[in-house]
Amino acid sequence: MSQSDELKTEKSKVRRGAKRASYDKETMFEILDASLMCHVAQSINGQPFVVPTCHWRDGDYFYWHGLASARNVKNAVNQAVCINVTHLDGLVMARSAMHHSVNYRSVTLFGTPETITDPIEKERQLKIFLDKVSPSRWEALRPVNEQELKATGLVRIPINEASTKVRAEPPVDDEEDYDWPVWAGVIPLEQSWGQAETDPRQVVDFERPKLPDAF
Repeated sequence: MSQSDELKTEKSKVRRGAKRASYDKETMFEILDASLMCHVAQSINGQPFVVPTCHWRDGDYFYWHGLASARNVKNAVNQAVCINVTHLDGLVMARSAMHHSVNYRSVTLFGTPETITDPIEKERQLKIFLDKVSPSRWEALRPVNEQELKATGLVRIPINEASTKVRAEPPVDDEEDYDWPVWAGVIPLEQSWGQAETDPRQVVDFERPKLPDAF
């Protein structure tokens, strides 16, 4: 198996729009690290559920957390999940309704979660997550206590079965439509953080937190 196909399996193989697919880890890591939200899909007693949650990556593992009793934590262990992360990058405005599209970057992962129970490792992972949200903020906060760690569930899957799909191109119209008298092209979606809004109960003006690029 080539380096670029190391995550390709029968399950993760993209069948529709295969020309936009990639199975390269580095490409995938860039997309995962540039996002904060994912959707975890699982089947519990025959009922499908999709749960949005925040995520992060540490090496070749994909992590998420929640209340220890939460569905996507407690019931995820030893049950296969499918996870998707998607960035919407722009509207693709074509010359016919059927050729409108979107530009995007998307990763779909498959795996069976395992629980992280060691309190030292759990705290280390939560710091990695918070550093993703706001670099260097962990050190300024009140330390996590034992009760909080116990109430927090942490799970992960190995990143070894996954696919990436990307569309980053202008509209693709039928050849006979290129002279149709209507604007066509791409309208990029740009994201940025707004001005920080101080907690009304805070009476001291502290330094604003550091922020990553917009997710």
